[in-house]
Amino acid sequence: MIAISLAVTTTSVTAAILLSAFQNYGLQPGPQLFQTSPALVWALIASLYIGNVMLLVLNLPLVGMWVKLLKIPKPQLYAGILIFATVGVYGMRQSALDLVFMFAVGLFGVAMRRFDFPTAPVIVGMILGPLAEAQMRNALSIGEGKWGVFVERPMSLALMVVVVAVLVLPRVARLLRSRTVA
Repeated sequence: MIAISLAVTTTSVTAAILLSAFQNYGLQPGPQLFQTSPALVWALIASLYIGNVMLLVLNLPLVGMWVKLLKIPKPQLYAGILIFATVGVYGMRQSALDLVFMFAVGLFGVAMRRFDFPTAPVIVGMILGPLAEAQMRNALSIGEGKWGVFVERPMSLALMVVVVAVLVLPRVARLLRSRTVA
């Protein structure tokens, strides 16, 4: 429930990753998680407390070193991160394809940052995309393969109109504003 409420309200990257981890292990986050997996929930809460204590113990005496790390020039810092990431990815399976995939994802991330594209909705979309696709296939199988099943009933038609309006109206409003300003 915590992960879903965080992912829906704040769409933070951390909440999206936590939601993804739950789904990878076959857990359905929600109010029933305390009943279905209480040991996991309490272990997660305990790990948060232990992590906070560890951070306190490590950060107080080492605060000077952390400040010095902030003074490393960005090009050298990025180069170091790239070297360690490359060695780590290649060390896992010794596969050049993994390196190509890592660099492609990195370039995609750079493009997202360059064009101010938010990261959290992309991660949430990657998590919920397969679920949405499975539900669309279920709806098509129930409707015997007809795409009209999405607009036959008034409620589904209303939901489709709302989704299209949410996707289209902000762009139309921005276009109209830019024309009136110019």
